Amino acid sequence: MAFSSNSGGGAMADINVTPLVDVMLVLLIIFMVTMPIQSIPVDVDLPQKTDKPPENPKDPPEPISLRIDASGQVFWNDTPTPVGSLEKMMATEVERDPSNQPELQIETNDSAEYGILAKVLVAAKNAEMVKIGFVQN
Repeated sequence: MAFSSNSGGGAMADINVTPLVDVMLVLLIIFMVTMPIQSIPVDVDLPQKTDKPPENPKDPPEPISLRIDASGQVFWNDTPTPVGSLEKMMATEVERDPSNQPELQIETNDSAEYGILAKVLVAAKNAEMVKIGFVQN
């Protein structure tokens, strides 16, 4: 007989789910293995090892404080500055001594728009600034 009875009167109508669980686990493993791993490459310029010590280290120049407030206003050493003129100011700082650039210390308000920070970083990259730091408030 295909059905067994629990208490003598009715047929047991429970479905055996073990084969279903086995099939689902196999399908899960197949999907995990065949799914392409999505990765976005990020170029990072790491310093290279050198055998010679640095020649006559210079005193680093004063860092540049760049602050972005909640309204999107940019302050260059506590002076309000339009975003459009940042690249020119950064390039001027880099041209003074390209081998001993000042550090650009960026501080942003938690409510500031990311787009303003992105414009500042693009300006720094275009001006070839290599020392960029983020200040946590």
